[in-house]
Amino acid sequence: MTTVKEPGYGFLRNNALSLAFGALFLITLVGQAISGVADFNAQQVADGLPQVGFLDYVTSSSFAVDVMENWQSEYLQFLLYILATVWLVQKGSSESKDPGDEGTESDREQRVGRHAEVDSPLWARVGGWRTAVFSRSLGLLMGTLFLLTWAASAVAGWAAFNSQQLGQRQDPETFLGYLGQADFWNRSFQNWQSEMLAVGSMAIFAVYLRQRGSPESKPVGVAHADTGQTG
Repeated sequence: MTTVKEPGYGFLRNNALSLAFGALFLITLVGQAISGVADFNAQQVADGLPQVGFLDYVTSSSFAVDVMENWQSEYLQFLLYILATVWLVQKGSSESKDPGDEGTESDREQRVGRHAEVDSPLWARVGGWRTAVFSRSLGLLMGTLFLLTWAASAVAGWAAFNSQQLGQRQDPETFLGYLGQADFWNRSFQNWQSEMLAVGSMAIFAVYLRQRGSPESKPVGVAHADTGQTG
């Protein structure tokens, strides 16, 4: 009997997607910091206030709130998309299950417990609370990251808001008071709405448009009405 040996690839090739986006994340974060301190100092000059150094800026509440309010909206987007696609479908989209397949599916379909395979993860095989947790681990992680970054965004936004208040010789706001301010909700909603637009657009565009070779798209020749097909 001849065994077909799978080709081996190096670490870089096996992890090229996450490494590429990790590098792009760092580059764009540095770009945000450099452009952000320039913009901040331009406003300081316009207000007749002293400029700040790069290190002071990247450790300030102004930089933190700009970063955190974007991070929390990204994790919210993925959390909602992960949970919504369990129960909601978009006919013809590569991002969706077929109509009629809504729900958490059976243990056999999910290959858990006695239906698990030899190479299934341990927590998918053992059953009980560990399988229950592992079955929801992606949503739990995204939800936790959203709450943490949302809390960090709120605290940093509160500090930045009060810094502006003091600069204008106005009374600072309490944290709970800041959560009721239009500034906080304006920052949140302007990020959330853009994430919802991007996800909704992707679900619809994937029905009628193709990107050859991408698993985020259906194969080029697949009918528009076919759902869940990936290229």
